[in-house]
Amino acid sequence: MELGLYTFADVDPNAPQRGAEGKRRLDDLLEEITLADEVGLDVFGLGEHHRPDYAASAPAVILAAAAVKTKRIRLTSAVTVLSSDDPVRVFQQFATIDLLSNGRAEIMAGRGSFIESFPLFGYELDDYDVLYAEKLDLLLALRDSEVVTWSGATRAPIHARGVYPQPLQEKLPIWVAVGGTPQSVARAGALGLPMGLAIIGGEPHRFAPLFNLYRQAAERAGQDAAQLKTSINVHGFIADTDAVAADQFYSPQAEVMNRIGRERGWGPTNRAHFDQSRGPTGALFVGDPETVARKIVAHHQIFRNDRFLLQMAIGPMPHEQIMRGIELYGTKVAPLVRQMLKELGDEHLY
Repeated sequence: MELGLYTFADVDPNAPQRGAEGKRRLDDLLEEITLADEVGLDVFGLGEHHRPDYAASAPAVILAAAAVKTKRIRLTSAVTVLSSDDPVRVFQQFATIDLLSNGRAEIMAGRGSFIESFPLFGYELDDYDVLYAEKLDLLLALRDSEVVTWSGATRAPIHARGVYPQPLQEKLPIWVAVGGTPQSVARAGALGLPMGLAIIGGEPHRFAPLFNLYRQAAERAGQDAAQLKTSINVHGFIADTDAVAADQFYSPQAEVMNRIGRERGWGPTNRAHFDQSRGPTGALFVGDPETVARKIVAHHQIFRNDRFLLQMAIGPMPHEQIMRGIELYGTKVAPLVRQMLKELGDEHLY
């Protein structure tokens, strides 16, 4: 099983000098990606947002910088908001990252969890579904052929045009990111695309039927289910002890969730809810290396997932704490997970 990280490059939305705050965060972010590579983690994902609380509105640019600083870690968007982007440019950008990284680029295409990009780039929210469906179709056509002919309702057609550069990998990996909508899960399976499921609340085991739906949709569509990959993408943090991990992660995570909750009508979180969520059946993966490793393996037993991505750098998490968490993830958690999977007989996944 691949183990990795993802982030949205959170910044202070009230910083008096936005440029200086953005530079600080991106400098720290490149250090974090480099360390993740050095300690042997498999994947680093970077999300796309167009808000004052995030610095990553152009993840491909940051991942290109990371490509020349790293050696083996895979670099992916998490996610590319495909509905409000141009699939041709997305493909070209990630093909370029693939060349710079010697074949380590991936795209995770999703609808996005916010809507700011739609008015920013001149799209109508009423076209939400058709935009995503058509742009994913075009992106897959670009992946499958150097010379593309394509037509749809949301953009001008392409008539036998070559798209360059081409990636180093024979086919640029494209994952579909979903948030729990059954229709999106079934579409990913029917298309034979790897699927990443975000689980940031509730009890994760309740999402298990979606993984069954995904595999059933793939089988009905004639896809080779054995070739499909799945990921769970969660919030969490690793420190030297359970207590330290909880104390360090609670306030930054609560600040972000409460900020978003005020926008969406969620009730405020509290420490009791947080502590419940970091328990064995909750959605937060917070604790010392053994606690987190055991929870990762327990949920792998539920989902049979091929990849696990952890969001530790959330809100105003101090950089030095993130760096320590990454160090523990790569040097302590990853070996424990692989050993536990080996003992369980999942030899093809450790």
